[in-house]
Amino acid sequence: MKPTERSKVVRSPNRGHYDKDSLNKVLDDGYICHVAYDFKGSPIIIPTAYAREGDVVYVHGAIKNRMLNSMLEQKQATLSVTHLDGMVLARSAFHHSFNYRSAVVFGSPFIVDQPEEKNRVLKLITDNILEGRWEEVREPTEKELGVTLVIGIKIDEASVKIRQGIPMDDKEDYELPIWAGELPVTLAYQSPITDDSGVKGLDVPDSVNNMLAKG
Repeated sequence: MKPTERSKVVRSPNRGHYDKDSLNKVLDDGYICHVAYDFKGSPIIIPTAYAREGDVVYVHGAIKNRMLNSMLEQKQATLSVTHLDGMVLARSAFHHSFNYRSAVVFGSPFIVDQPEEKNRVLKLITDNILEGRWEEVREPTEKELGVTLVIGIKIDEASVKIRQGIPMDDKEDYELPIWAGELPVTLAYQSPITDDSGVKGLDVPDSVNNMLAKG
């Protein structure tokens, strides 16, 4: 993808990436994106679940969802996904930073309204939350599909920004007796907590156990 003025990384341009592999990796490793939109002249950002398939990112919500309907009215969409990989602790306060992977997507929104396709996309989003979960649960009813708005965002352009490695201190600060380095950060899953409101004695499903096994 060739960047334009709106998608080009300006601050630390050496950290910018515009290839599809880098973009897809950031998107596919995430669970929540932040969608920006304008509502009556006021900029708003909302977090929401999503899934990517090919060059399209899918999101969903209630049929009267303000965010989704605003995107459709404005015929444009912007969303971002960020992964925190570490805290970069420098010798000076000025050079503290984070190691991260982030993506910003600019696209054209469209409605997914055919029932079978809508159901298929909802499966994509559910399985992006937890792989294999769709097969373990009740699928949406016709009524539930009817009150759900599903939007696809065709990726028109995007940028990825990645920072890795140690702090970048000023030359003279390396002589200071101050510890510096990186504090790595990872997403960890803990023991599942069963909801005992319904049928008792059920085993933890494969989707959860498989995620726990991946660490």
